[in-house]
Amino acid sequence: MPRSDRRIGLYLTLVFLSGVAVGAGGLQLVRGSAVSASGPARKSPEEYRREYLREMNQRLHLDEQQTTGLRVILEKTHEEYKRFREQTKPEMQRIQQEQVTAVNALLRDDQKLEYEKMRSEREARRKARGERGDGF
Repeated sequence: MPRSDRRIGLYLTLVFLSGVAVGAGGLQLVRGSAVSASGPARKSPEEYRREYLREMNQRLHLDEQQTTGLRVILEKTHEEYKRFREQTKPEMQRIQQEQVTAVNALLRDDQKLEYEKMRSEREARRKARGERGDGF
C-alpha cells in the first residue's frame, strides 16, 4: 500500500473516531439534562411559610418581635385558608361531578371506558404528587 493511501486511511479512521467521541459526549449531555415531565416536588405550606419568613427577614431586617408577629399572622392565614377549602370542598366536588357527567354524555360507549381510564391515571398522578383533590 502506498504511503498516501495509508495516510488517507489514518485520517478517515481519526475522523470516524472523532465522530464517535463527539456522539458519545453529546449523548451524555442529553441524558444529563433530561427534563422531568412531573416537575419539581410540591412544597408543603410549612415550607412556603418558612421561605416567606426567611425572605421577609433578609429583605426587611425584621426584629424579633416582628418575626414572632409575622409567624402568628402566617399561621392564622394558613388556618383560614384550610377552613375555607374545607367549606368549599363539597361545592368543588359537585362542579367536578357535573363536568364528568357532561363529558360522559358527549362520548360514545367505547370512549367512556377510555375516559374513565384517563381519569383514574390522572388521579393516581395527582396523588403521587401529593396534591389535594379539589381541581377539575
